[in-house]
Amino acid sequence: MAFLAVPGPFDFALSTERFRAFGIDLATVWHEGGLHRVVDGREVRVESTPGGVLVEPDADVRRLLGFPFELEPFYEWAQADDVLRHVVVRLRGFRPPLMPDPFEMLVGSITAQQVSLFSATAIRNRMIEAFGERHDVAWAFPTRERLARASEGELVAVGFSRRKEEYVLGLARSDLDLDVLAELPDDEVRARIVALRGLGEWTAEWFLARHLARANAWPWGDLALRKAVADLYGGLDVREARERFHPFENLAAHYLLLAQRTP
Repeated sequence: MAFLAVPGPFDFALSTERFRAFGIDLATVWHEGGLHRVVDGREVRVESTPGGVLVEPDADVRRLLGFPFELEPFYEWAQADDVLRHVVVRLRGFRPPLMPDPFEMLVGSITAQQVSLFSATAIRNRMIEAFGERHDVAWAFPTRERLARASEGELVAVGFSRRKEEYVLGLARSDLDLDVLAELPDDEVRARIVALRGLGEWTAEWFLARHLARANAWPWGDLALRKAVADLYGGLDVREARERFHPFENLAAHYLLLAQRTP
């Protein structure tokens, strides 16, 4: 068991909340007070300990725990905002977890299009059981190569619509280099993602936000974010709000969404 120091501030419960909020996620499972995920072919358990986390067996879980985010500059900036200055006090130490794998991030976004996150989680879990690899508690998310070999109708059989099945298979079989996206500026990442059928601006923004941790990602098309901004800022339009939260759009979005989920 390895000790991993987490950059402060850090609240393990808040930072892992999303893995409990919408039902069990078989690829990242909250189980008996710890988080289980398959990393490099091995199931890893992460649990809280003073000053950081314990990881067994040792593995790189820094992105999963939101290490790339710098919270203190955001907290300092938030003091000038009438809403966020209270939110960051209540949610201090929340590090938005990042999806480590780009393919998993995009498939998850396709699954969540136009359905509740509870429904999306259930459908994605059935896909994981059908095409992934079971370990002890967690499952390894299906590889791009495995889904590229899926036959027409196999994803429909686990709950995908015909159109979403087409989107996932199109992504899996495309020549888009997902790893190179991390080296590109935001606008180029957006352009390459939306060039694929079924992947729009909403998906591109969440990819920037939840995989690449880009500071200025602002998923304005997200219905929950629209509601959070409108509710907390007296009807403010989510598109107009982007400028208000610059240069911390990504962290602001995550904090406002969590504030809505945990009043």
